Amino acid sequence: MTAIELRGVRKEFADVTAVRDLDLTVEDGEVYGFLGPNGAGKSTTIDMLLDLVRPTAGTVRVLGTDVATGGVEVRQRTGVLPDGFAVYDRLSGRKHVEFAVESKDADDDPDALLDRVGILDAADRSAGEYSKGMRQRLALAMALVGEPDLLILDEPSSGLDPAGAKEMREIVRTEADRGATVFFSSHVLEQVDAVCDRVGILRDGELVAEDSVEGLREAVGGEETLEVSAAGVDDDAVAAVRELAGVSGVTRDGDELVVNCASDAKTDVIAALENAGVTVADFHTREASLEDLFLAYTEGDAAGSESDSTAPDRPADDTAAEGVNS
Repeated sequence: MTAIELRGVRKEFADVTAVRDLDLTVEDGEVYGFLGPNGAGKSTTIDMLLDLVRPTAGTVRVLGTDVATGGVEVRQRTGVLPDGFAVYDRLSGRKHVEFAVESKDADDDPDALLDRVGILDAADRSAGEYSKGMRQRLALAMALVGEPDLLILDEPSSGLDPAGAKEMREIVRTEADRGATVFFSSHVLEQVDAVCDRVGILRDGELVAEDSVEGLREAVGGEETLEVSAAGVDDDAVAAVRELAGVSGVTRDGDELVVNCASDAKTDVIAALENAGVTVADFHTREASLEDLFLAYTEGDAAGSESDSTAPDRPADDTAAEGVNS
């Protein structure tokens, strides 16, 4: 079964178009990374998946149900960790999870869920005393209630320390192994790279790329990053490298150069530097990271040419629904 299916989805706010004719499919059991810069339309899309916002045009189907007519059913089978989750300050962490259990008519043990996300020792404290990271863990515990068929995680590692982020990744993989579908929106690209089967990149409300990370890397020409330590680097040497075929970008920090280039252009880069009188002391290469690919698709040539007109300011797109379960 297809877990998420959007066809021709468009969302307009007055004279601003937040999502443009979006087609998106997420397969059952898949961990799907949903990326894009601020204002790209990510949270608007998530709100439409949950029937918190209705599309101006197009259809949204989640877990085989049209959310326009079955939004309550969809939310009952979905666990949501929203960006900017707001707690009830005076309620304890346990009370929050108990409320989620009752809302889902589930039989989960609240203490077991709090223990799973690492805050059982704070279960009886008022959530208003929780740190940001603890609130994230609490929201995740609430999202896991009832073993949902779909998990929607909007910036799930926000406020978490490295250990907490690692635990979150392990929970995502455990849920996927259980058979749940995970829709994972994050600015922390390392997290997405570590857990996601496929990645979609949204830009100005449009899906500009969708593939595995390796597939995206191949689509932008299999570029690598060449890092060069040298002596005598000047503006003329940098200009010579920039003019080479296969070189898409050069940055310089003193005698350190970072060159984004096709794999078969590396020897040309070294030769150009030496011909410019530069003494190359050391160099090494690395494959394009997800961050490199993200920038290529949202800022570089891979994203397509920029429009001459300036788009109007969009509504803030990083404010998700405050409620975890409806």
